[in-house]
Amino acid sequence: MSDLLRIADLSAGDFAEILALSERADLGRPLEGEGVALVFQKPSARTRSSMEMAVVQLGGHPVYIQKQEVGLDERESAEDVARTLAGYHALIAARVVDHRHLDRMAAAAAVPVLNLLSDTDHPLQALADILTVKQLLGSVEGAPIAWIGDGANNVCRSLAEACALAGAELTIASPEGYGLAAAPEGVRQVTDPAEAVAGARIVYTDVWVSMGQDSEAEARRAAFAGYQVDEGLMARSEDAFFMHCLPARRGEEVSAEVIDGPRSAVWRQAENRMHTARGALAWMAA
Repeated sequence: MSDLLRIADLSAGDFAEILALSERADLGRPLEGEGVALVFQKPSARTRSSMEMAVVQLGGHPVYIQKQEVGLDERESAEDVARTLAGYHALIAARVVDHRHLDRMAAAAAVPVLNLLSDTDHPLQALADILTVKQLLGSVEGAPIAWIGDGANNVCRSLAEACALAGAELTIASPEGYGLAAAPEGVRQVTDPAEAVAGARIVYTDVWVSMGQDSEAEARRAAFAGYQVDEGLMARSEDAFFMHCLPARRGEEVSAEVIDGPRSAVWRQAENRMHTARGALAWMAA
């Protein structure tokens, strides 16, 4: 059994294997009679629903645990929480504020730990993104993808690492100071959204102000003015699909016409969170 905390921890073979598992509708019941602890420091509609359904489809029993019930490093240390949950469950999956909690839980637990989201990484989202690209374009190898907006956030970081493993061609367009600090080899960074979108088959964005960034909201909205994915920007590529990890703020990072339009793939992308969760769990349980 293996932890899955970062896309960067995977080999290209591991990544391809998880994707292949995610494409299979029936993976048997490798979690038959087993529990999976779902620890949520931060709420999420997609992550909870997709994970619970994935666990059930693999024959397991998901146990949703709220922030107040564990209080990582408040009621109990992250290590003690992990050791306790490992006594009941075959896997621990956690959505945390600080990625260091995941590293500590993984070091202490006798069972695999899965990252459902942290401040630095979002591996399950990246897996769903690449699966969606494959479904839309038929292949990921060489697929031109444009990321518009905050290049330093957890979704973009994991996507960049996934693109590097899968052979996609990612271009990130961000304002100065909001790019990815250490981009994987082959990932290009620019400041002009139009340059990134030209020739792209996938145009991807995320919110400008994430959870925990409320104090920066005014400054971030000013910095990202001009980075909205609207019909004008999408017109720079004749056949690009639009993607967004959700939740979205219509009228801010994306216009309603784009996210609700015929080239939007966001609902397929959201559904794929369940399929890639199932694939990741099956890979971890093997």
